[in-house]
Amino acid sequence: MDLPRYHRLRPAYYRLEGQRCGACGAVQFPPRGSCRECGEGPLVAHRLSGRGEVYSFTEVAQAPEGFEAPYLAALIRLEEGFLITAQLTDIEAEEVRIGLPVEMVTRRIREHGEQGYLVYGYKFRPLLHAAPVAPAMGS
Repeated sequence: MDLPRYHRLRPAYYRLEGQRCGACGAVQFPPRGSCRECGEGPLVAHRLSGRGEVYSFTEVAQAPEGFEAPYLAALIRLEEGFLITAQLTDIEAEEVRIGLPVEMVTRRIREHGEQGYLVYGYKFRPLLHAAPVAPAMGS
């Protein structure tokens, strides 16, 4: 199977996916071989919300090979409580602030190999729309 097709068939490449423990119900990210809370299992895929807020950030001026500088990198605190490092997109450096609400998007990360295979993954952008609020009971 060619690499691009393999990646298209793996949902975790295009969304934030952790695991939920069948024994204790704990959610963990990134996925691991066993539950970090109880050490048991089974572990099943669990889709994370993809929303959070900027916990810390920096502008990367000298990028690793295969990446284009400058770009913004941030530590994001997800709604589920996990901290994740990711690039920020769709925002200028002077607009970023601690506590900025963000959401995950799938974007091009870099180009790889002689054939120019494009590597996609998750980045975060400013939250476009707040989640709808459920009406109060009895309204």
